[in-house]
Amino acid sequence: MKEYIKSIDELIASKKVNNIDDVISEHLIKIGFYQHERLIHFLVTMLFTIISFGSIIYTINNVSIGFVLLTAVLLCLLIPYIFHYYFLENSVQHMYEQHDELLKIKNNHLTK
Repeated sequence: MKEYIKSIDELIASKKVNNIDDVISEHLIKIGFYQHERLIHFLVTMLFTIISFGSIIYTINNVSIGFVLLTAVLLCLLIPYIFHYYFLENSVQHMYEQHDELLKIKNNHLTK
């Protein structure tokens, strides 16, 4: 994903796009894929959050070594999920901006 975004950024910076319609079509397809991935990761992150907080509440009320360990493991997994979702969210938002820039390039080509 990082490489694809970087390649589109470079393409936009050069402002020299031969097949702008093909690039825009492919970019919209990629945005759709990444939106789907973002949704799935959002749901998984929310599920982990609910389970983690449930485990915390249960552990506070019924202290046992097993639930303390379970809570620690869930929190250790939750933190990377949050960072990954944050990356996906920001990347898709950046791809929206890229799409707008590609449309500007297309409009500039049409007016010339």
